[in-house]
This record gives sequence, C-alpha cells and structure tokens, in this order.
Amino acid sequence: MECRRQARSGDRKSVLGGCGALLLVAMAASTATADEGGLSFWLPGLQGSFAAVPTEPGWSFATVYVHPSAEAGANARFPRGGQVDVGVDGRGNLFAFGPTYTFEQPLWGGQASLSLLAIAGRNSASVDATLTGPGGGTVSGTRSEALTAFGDLFPQFTLKWNDGVNNYMTYATGNIPVGSYDPDRLANLGLGHAAVDGGVGYTYLDPATGREFSIVGGMTYNFENPDTDYKSGIDGHIDWAASQFVSEQVHVGVVGYAFQQLTGDSGEGATLGDFKSRVFGIASRLQVRSKRHDRRIREPQRLL
Repeated sequence: MECRRQARSGDRKSVLGGCGALLLVAMAASTATADEGGLSFWLPGLQGSFAAVPTEPGWSFATVYVHPSAEAGANARFPRGGQVDVGVDGRGNLFAFGPTYTFEQPLWGGQASLSLLAIAGRNSASVDATLTGPGGGTVSGTRSEALTAFGDLFPQFTLKWNDGVNNYMTYATGNIPVGSYDPDRLANLGLGHAAVDGGVGYTYLDPATGREFSIVGGMTYNFENPDTDYKSGIDGHIDWAASQFVSEQVHVGVVGYAFQQLTGDSGEGATLGDFKSRVFGIASRLQVRSKRHDRRIREPQRLL
C-alpha cells in the first residue's frame, strides 16, 4: 500500500490521531488488513514520533492529503456484504480536514484536546470478477467504478501528560458513518458502519541528546453494518517509532506497526468466515519540523 500525507496548515500531529479511519474509505480492499471489504477502521502505522508529547494550547486546523494505492491478485478474495470480490485494484486522492482544540487548563493533571476530521475526494476501484452469495445476482468479468464525494466523520479525544523525558497519553476515537456509501458500489467514501477505538501511548524524548521513542497501542470495536448484516471483528494494533535529531529541524529514524484481528468477522454477510488477518511493517523515515514545533519539543510542558 502506498500512502502520501502532507499537512497543509496548522499542527499536523494534533489531528492525525483522528485519521484512524482515513484509509478505510480510500480503496476497495487492502491486503494489509481484514474486516469487511478488506478494510480496517484503524490505519496501521498512523501514530509515529512524538505521539504522546503535549502540544500548544488553542485552536489549530489541518488539511492532510492522502494518496492511497492498493492491489490484490485474483487469488485474493474480499467479502462485501453477501458477495465476494476477487482481484482488486484501488486508487484514491483524498483530503482530510478539520479543527483541533487543545485546552490550556489541565484535566486530571494532563493536557486534553478534541478534534473532528472530515474527508472528501475521489476514489476509484476495479475488480477482475465478483462472485455472488446465495440469494443474490451474479457479476463476472471486469468492473470499474469511481466516486467523488464526502466521507465519514472522525471525532477524537486525547489526554497527554509530561514528566521530564517521559510523556504519556490516552485517546478515544471513532467513526460516524455519514459518508457516501452504497453496499453495491465498489468505490465508497464511507465505511457503512460505526466503530470505536481507544488506547494508550508513551513517548521518551530527551532534548539534551535528541533521542526519541514512541509506542501507541489500541483496540477497535466495529458495529454491524446494517446494509450488509456484516460485523467485523475486534482489531488490536501497535504503532511505534524511534528517531534521532541531526539538526534543530531534521530528525531521522525508523517506524513500524503490528496489526492483529483478535476476533473473527460474523453475521449473515460474513461469507468467508472469520477472515482474520495479521500484518507487520517497518520503514525508515526522515522528517523536517518547523522551528515553532521544534521549540515546543525542546522545551516540553510539565503538566504533572
């Protein structure tokens, strides 16, 4: 899967946590995750460096560009309601945008923030063949679709604490299924069902040495899709990152993730049974940070 993200304005880190559902609308299927249609609510690898570091109080607004790309051969099958898609190719050009408010007054000794992201853009998908389950019609051959529309809404609440070089966080996010969705379409910008996700995180950040390590773990509970009678299982995920500043604005390091579906899919639409999946990923990274953000990192707030 290929994904390019770029923050256009505001504080990118303060809102990316709410992008947990961002790529679920970006393609018809992905070999990296399971759930209905091969799509999970959580995007593996979403949380990276400085995940638990407190941010500056006040309003911020971010626009994030996402270009997802996914391809699976004819030996890969993906359930979509009562039918199974075989051989999938998906592309998207999407924008996630929305505000974040970070409270100045501490809550339980920590720094609280609220964000709400929306998504809009164009998504295209094609399949080599579609096999239909009992009681439905049959579609064979190649089928392609494209859609330009708005997607679901993604609210998130985050609470962060700082104690010297140690930073801690907890978060709760979810999916409000108000986006463009049709169970008979290949290309959608909505998930088709609600989901909730919560977890905890830790960041070690030593301004003196420029070393940083972050890890965030969480679980996703998916509600049943009322249009397809499909209920995706419970997912567990861990994202981590380690980096080293080489100058005041540039740091390099590695990032990775682990994703495991803990319980199987269920419901009348789960024609492939459990359809569990597990995936691990690792990559190198180079990032340039603004002076404003860098000052905040070198002089973190002490909230405990």
